[in-house]
Amino acid sequence: METQPLIDYFNNILLLNEEEQLALEQVFNKRRVKRRQFILQEGDVCTLNTFVVEGCFRMYMVDEKGKEHNLQFAIENWWIGDIGSFHAEAPSKLYIEAMEHSVILQIKKKDQLKLFVHYPKFNRLFRVFTENALVSAQQRILQNISSTAEERYLDFLKRYPGFFNRISNVQIASYLGVTPEFLSTIRKKLAKS
Repeated sequence: METQPLIDYFNNILLLNEEEQLALEQVFNKRRVKRRQFILQEGDVCTLNTFVVEGCFRMYMVDEKGKEHNLQFAIENWWIGDIGSFHAEAPSKLYIEAMEHSVILQIKKKDQLKLFVHYPKFNRLFRVFTENALVSAQQRILQNISSTAEERYLDFLKRYPGFFNRISNVQIASYLGVTPEFLSTIRKKLAKS
């Protein structure tokens, strides 16, 4: 079954019955993505919700000066997508790019809504994912306005240990809102202590 990693993921939260598992098989499509390939670009409408089976992605925006700002990373068993574009069916201001060769499972919005209607358990599961994403976004905002760069870096390492060897310092610096040079200074200081 191509959706087995997703079924395993859901079963760790709320057990699915056989009918619900078969429903997933019918609505999720497996896709292989090459490194540096986009699954979303600015101006496109995000029509797919994406579950990462293998690989690593980053979601970012590009400001008026051409500077990239990383908003999210996603590795195995994470979801990634522009929630605002997906729900409003509006053009995205974001890019989602594979940082490694990857395998993903994707579902269209209309199919996700059908799952919610026919299998209420999925409505509950996706609500929990959305709530968790909101909590994470709030924590990040609070941290950005009340923590030092060093504190943000240490928190990043603590929260996301699986990212450290897969994401360059340049990408981590962008996520933290500092320059790569400043991140290097922080890392040197921490190595000495």
